[in-house]
Amino acid sequence: MAKTSKLRISADEIAEKASRGEDISAHFTNKFTVVRPIRRVNVDLTQGMLRQLDERAARLNVSRQAVIKTLLARALEQEPPGKSRSRRPVT
Repeated sequence: MAKTSKLRISADEIAEKASRGEDISAHFTNKFTVVRPIRRVNVDLTQGMLRQLDERAARLNVSRQAVIKTLLARALEQEPPGKSRSRRPVT
């Protein structure tokens, strides 16, 4: 693969080159991060659960959201595959 081009050209110029069938690989490094789409959800929690989450977050010096995501990920990993208890499909 060709090295990244030293000349800076606009995205529109790169698109035009690609439309003409020219090789545009020199304009890309293939160094990128995949960002998965995020869906926001609301969850109702008791005051006691919030207090426990906040205590753990303070102890770990992370956000409440980070604690929730970590605990949820652990719980989902522990569930055996194909053993879903859901009665209706997730949308």
